[in-house]
Amino acid sequence: DDIIDGGQGFGKHPHDNMEIITIVLDGKLEHKDSMGHTEQIVPDEVQVMSAGTGIVHSEYNPDPNKKANLLQTWIFPDKKDVQPRYEQKMFAAEERVNTLQALVSPIDNEDPGLKIHQAAWIYRTTLESGKNITHTLHSKNHGAYIFVIGGKVNVGEQALNKRDALGISETDSFDITANEKSDILIFEVPMS
Repeated sequence: DDIIDGGQGFGKHPHDNMEIITIVLDGKLEHKDSMGHTEQIVPDEVQVMSAGTGIVHSEYNPDPNKKANLLQTWIFPDKKDVQPRYEQKMFAAEERVNTLQALVSPIDNEDPGLKIHQAAWIYRTTLESGKNITHTLHSKNHGAYIFVIGGKVNVGEQALNKRDALGISETDSFDITANEKSDILIFEVPMS
């Protein structure tokens, strides 16, 4: 959960064998990499970078007058030394109201979302006050990490507020209930 001042960022640096997912919440992030991409990422866009055999990239906030807020998640891949790849996509906010919007899914799976080299999914939902959603895990070997971008929710009996998170494992499914309008990410990943 990064806040980057206007005109600031991270200079060129290397990565390998990592799935890197960036979700911009506010402001802009400019990405440049050794594959030749120069892209700006704005709210409701998601970027996936499979670092694979190796990539060099930089990220900075191109707006000198506004801070950028982004979430960046790193997931270990299930295959090493793949060819590096880059994807970026806009996800319409109205398509996640009271439903799970798949942002990321496995590369060998037909589920919607940008693809990564791992049996992992990332979902986003905006739950209206009083609404409930159930998520069923894809495997008994998976767990979930729930992150509240904003709002107040209950996951089972556990109350979560803005920027709270909760890890869940050893269950088939779980319910999330919004106590007020809430923006939520669900990360489903293998536990071993």
